[in-house]
Amino acid sequence: MTALAAPEAGALRTRAWHRTVMGMPVSIHLRAPDLPAGAERSVAAVYAELRRLDGMFSTYRPDSAVSLLADGVLTPEQCPPEVSEVLDLCELARELTAGAIDARRPLPDGGSRVDPTGLVKGWAVERAAAPLHDLPGTDFYVNAGGDLLCHVADEGRPAWRVGIEDPQRPDRLRAVITMRDGGVATSGAARRGHHIWDPRAGGAADGPASVTVSGPTLLWADVLATATYVSGAGSARWAATAGYQVDVVAHDGGLLRTCPVLGPTDGRTPPGL
Repeated sequence: MTALAAPEAGALRTRAWHRTVMGMPVSIHLRAPDLPAGAERSVAAVYAELRRLDGMFSTYRPDSAVSLLADGVLTPEQCPPEVSEVLDLCELARELTAGAIDARRPLPDGGSRVDPTGLVKGWAVERAAAPLHDLPGTDFYVNAGGDLLCHVADEGRPAWRVGIEDPQRPDRLRAVITMRDGGVATSGAARRGHHIWDPRAGGAADGPASVTVSGPTLLWADVLATATYVSGAGSARWAATAGYQVDVVAHDGGLLRTCPVLGPTDGRTPPGL
């Protein structure tokens, strides 16, 4: 996925920061007539929170709370409250996606190991980005390994334009969507191979070339992109009822777009809640 610069709207100034955190490149982009004096502090706070959460949820760090929980060293009650929050969300995602998302990774001996990787990135970015919302009159987007959290502060300004890459030719865009507030997440195997886990099959999922989901939150856009990749393009209809747009790129290059439908939800929580 590629974030595109929005059209010029008056004398807007932009500035970007780039760091590697949570094992991925994370860039923060601000846009305003004059960037607030507290911009540097807010950006630093975002990166600091991402590092703190990585120390809590990384499955690659043996001293993280999630690793210690999975090893039986800590009980859920002994973990930081953020761990219980994420595991509760994982259980909700498992129920709503019919098992396409599951924080319990099966082990060869028949047991399972806690692994909330399929949900925690979108949750962590939204949580960490809170200080950016407090910057007056400032638009922003956070690009976390290709998934984006976007915000436009002024209704008179243009939306951010986000390009969906062609999985076969990353230098070419397959489609462009616009975002004012919310998240955009992509799942696929083009860049990292078949790394997305299918909990029901107990192995790597073999989905379409890519699935991009956009809507009111990055947390659920991330969950729904993974679930649609694992379950197939038919799952896009469920995402649409939750208020999210789904763009599926097939292996033959075809693009299938499922637009959000109005329902009993505002898109910030799945239907029925």
